[in-house]
Amino acid sequence: EVQLQASGGGLVQAGGSLRLSCAASGFTFDDYAIGWFRQVPGKEREGVSCIRNSDSSTNYADSVKGRFTISSDNAKNTAYLQMNSLKPEDTAVYYCTALPAPHYYRCSGYWTYWGQGTLVTVSS
Repeated sequence: EVQLQASGGGLVQAGGSLRLSCAASGFTFDDYAIGWFRQVPGKEREGVSCIRNSDSSTNYADSVKGRFTISSDNAKNTAYLQMNSLKPEDTAVYYCTALPAPHYYRCSGYWTYWGQGTLVTVSS
């Protein structure tokens, strides 16, 4: 059974930092890409950052470039999203997703597996 367990969300002041973790199980981690998506009620879901685990190639949304860093630890089957210089507009539910690497070419669209979300709230 595929499981993606996201954690690390919380309440932080603008300018602060959080690190999200995504613990994966039930599939061969190295053969997948991991994505972080976020959604605010009433708004379209946004691909924030993605990584191909086999070569650590990454993609970022323009809105988070220079502030967020995605990484993965293949030995631990865990991906991370380090979020610095947080802004109120980063407030959202963040989801961890997984997609077989051969199907990955952009940080958007359809992703095969989804974890439960973790809420990030940035106060001004």
